[in-house]
Amino acid sequence: MRTDFRVVIALILAMIFWAFSFVWVKIAYEVFNPLTTVMLRLIISSAFLFISLGLMKKIQKIDPIHFKWFLLMAFFEPFLYFMGESFGLKVVSSILASVIVSTIPLFAPILGYLLFREKISLMNLIGILVSFFGVAFIVIDGDFSIAVPWYGIALMFLAVFSALGYSVILKKLTGHYNSFTIISYQNLIGIIFVAPFFAWFEWHDFISTPITKKAIVAVIELSIFASALAFIFFTYGIRRIGITRSNVFVNMIPVFTALFAWYLLDDPMTMKKVMGIAIAISGLFVSQIKYKTYGIPSR
Repeated sequence: MRTDFRVVIALILAMIFWAFSFVWVKIAYEVFNPLTTVMLRLIISSAFLFISLGLMKKIQKIDPIHFKWFLLMAFFEPFLYFMGESFGLKVVSSILASVIVSTIPLFAPILGYLLFREKISLMNLIGILVSFFGVAFIVIDGDFSIAVPWYGIALMFLAVFSALGYSVILKKLTGHYNSFTIISYQNLIGIIFVAPFFAWFEWHDFISTPITKKAIVAVIELSIFASALAFIFFTYGIRRIGITRSNVFVNMIPVFTALFAWYLLDDPMTMKKVMGIAIAISGLFVSQIKYKTYGIPSR
C-alpha cells in the first residue's frame, strides 16, 4: 500500500518534535526541577489543546463509564512515563535516553502476547537482543563498568514500560473517542497526579528560583510541540497507515536527538555512540521483518 506524502511528513515532524524534547528538557533543567518541568508542561499543553480544539469543536464528552480508564491511562502516561523520563534525564544523556525510549515498539509484541495472545515473530526477539546490545555498547565502558548511573537507566526503562501500559488502555479507548479527546484529557488528568508531588517537593524552589527566558521557552516548546502536536501527528499517522508502519518512524528519534544534542548542547559525538546508535536502530528495523511467528494460533 502506498503511503501518502502527508502522512510521511506528519510522522517525521512527530519524531523531530519528540527528538527535540530530550534537548528541551535539558535546557529547562538549567532552571527548573523535574516535577516543575512536568507540571508546567502539562498545564501549558492542556490549555493549548482545550482552547484550540475546543474552538474547533474536536473534543468529545467522556462517558462516565470510561472515566476509570482515562484515569488509569493518565497514570501510565503522562504521570508515570514523565516520572521515569524526567528524573532519568537528570543523570543520563539526551542521546542515551532517546535510544532507550525508542525501544518501546520492540516490547509491544511481548505485551500483546501476554495480554492478548498475539503472535510474536522470531525477528521481534532478535531485534530486542540486538537493540539491547546497542544500548549496552553505549553505556558500558571498556573495563565493563557502567558509564552512567544504573538508576538513570532504570528510570528510563520505567518510562518505556509505562508507555506500554498506556498503549493497552489506549487500545480500549480509541474505539470510543477521537485522538484529540484522548490527548487533551490525558494531559489534564496528568496534572491531578503530578500536582501533589510538585506542591510537596518543588513548590518552594519554584517560587524562589529566577526564571530565564531560555528555560521558559524550552518548556513552552515541550508543551506545544512534544506534548500536543507530536501526539496529534503520530495519531494521524496511525489512523492512516496503522501502528506497525507508523512505529518504524520511531527508529529516527535517536538519530535526530544525537544531531540536535551535538549541535545545541555540545554533547560529544564519539564513534562509540555512533556505533551504539546504529546497532540499536538496526535491531528496531530487524524487529519489523516478517518471519516465523510464535504463540497461540488464531482459530
